[in-house]
Amino acid sequence: MGKNLWTADKAGEPVYLYSAVNEHDEAEFTVERLRGWQGQRKDVAILYRTSAQSRVFEEALLKKNIPYRIYGGLRFYERAEIKDALAYLRLISHRDDDTAFERIVNLPKRGIGDKTLETVRAVARQQGLSLWQASCFAVENEKLTKRALNTLQNFLHLIEQLTQQITTFSLNDKVAYVNENSGLLNHYQQGGKEESQRRLENLDELVTAAKEFNYSAKDGSDVLTEFLAHAALESGEGQGNRYEDCVQLMTLHLAKGLEFEVVFLCGLEDGLFPHDNSITEGNLEEERRLCYVGMTRAKQYLYLCHSESRMRYGFRDDSCPSRFLQEIPQELVQEVRLKSPVSQFQFKHEPYKVGEKVKHAIFGEGQIIAYEGTGEFARAQVDFINEGEKWLVVAYAGLERI
Repeated sequence: MGKNLWTADKAGEPVYLYSAVNEHDEAEFTVERLRGWQGQRKDVAILYRTSAQSRVFEEALLKKNIPYRIYGGLRFYERAEIKDALAYLRLISHRDDDTAFERIVNLPKRGIGDKTLETVRAVARQQGLSLWQASCFAVENEKLTKRALNTLQNFLHLIEQLTQQITTFSLNDKVAYVNENSGLLNHYQQGGKEESQRRLENLDELVTAAKEFNYSAKDGSDVLTEFLAHAALESGEGQGNRYEDCVQLMTLHLAKGLEFEVVFLCGLEDGLFPHDNSITEGNLEEERRLCYVGMTRAKQYLYLCHSESRMRYGFRDDSCPSRFLQEIPQELVQEVRLKSPVSQFQFKHEPYKVGEKVKHAIFGEGQIIAYEGTGEFARAQVDFINEGEKWLVVAYAGLERI
C-alpha cells in the first residue's frame, strides 16, 4: 500500500564521514568530537559490528576521564573469556595467585571435581600454603585418589610446560600461545556459532592489546607482569550504570529500537562490516540491513568512520572502506575537514621538521622522515624503530617530541 511520507522538521545535517589512519585515530577522533557535544553524554552512542572493537574506545574514553557504559554487555577486561586467558597468564607469572588457580584449574573441563578441590583447600588451610603449593603437596604425599592425583598433576604439568615454552616469546606471542595451548580456543569453539565467534574475536583482541602494549620496565618488572597490572587497572574502573550520564557503547545488534542525538558508526571496512563470515556465507543483505539500522539510530548527527589500517588477529592489515559507504548518495555525505560546521575545537601544535625524533604511545620511538599539510590536514611520516614507516595524522596521533 502506498504511503504519503512527510516531516515538519527542517533539513538536517549531512552524514559526516571520517577516514582514520588506524583504529586508534578512529577512537581519538570519536572521543574528541563527543567532547565538543554540548548535550548529555547518554545521548551519544558509539556503535560497532563486533564486541572486540570496544577495547580501543574504552581505553580512549578512560584516558579522557569520560564515563561510559557498555550497553547490554561487559567491559572488555570483564568478559569471561578475557578473565580466563588472563588467569592462565597470572598463574604462569605468579604461582601463588589463588584466584587465578580457582578460575582455571578445571577450565576447560579436565576432570578435577569439587571433592578434589575441597581436599586441596583443606591442605592449604592446614599447612598455610597457597592452592598451587597445596596441590604440589597433595600430589607428592598422595592425599588424593589415583585418578584425582593424575588429573591434578596433569594441570600442574601444563602450567609448568607453558611457562617454559613461552620464556623467550614476545608478549603478544605469549598470549596467543597460551590461548591456543591451554585449550581455551578449542573450548570456546564448542559453543553456538555467534557466541563462539564473539568470544574468539575477544581473545584475538587480547593478543592485539598485548602487541600494542607500551612496556616501560617499571621497577624492573618483566613485560608480562606489567601487562597483567595494566589489565587489572583497566578492569578496576567500574563502568557507569544506566542511571548515570554516560556515553553508550554497543554492538549494532543491540542498537535496534534505540535512538540517540549523536551516533558514531565505526569500523566501516570490508571484512569487518560487512563481516568476513557474512560475505563468505552470502548474508550480505542482512549486513546491509544492520548498517541501515545503525545509521537510522541517529536523530541529529551521524558520523561514519573507517580506518585505512586495522590490527586484527595480532597483525596490522590495510583496510578497504566498506562497500556500504559507496551506496550512500554522495550528495548527502560530507567528509570531516578543518572547516566542518561541527568542528568544536582547534588543533594547535608547532609543525614538525624532518629529522625530529618523536615518541608514540603505541608505536614507540621514531624519526620524522616526511611532513605535509597544515592544521587538521597535517600528516607526518614516521620511521619507528620497532614498527617501521607509518603515516599519521598529527592532530590525533599524540606524538611527543624527544
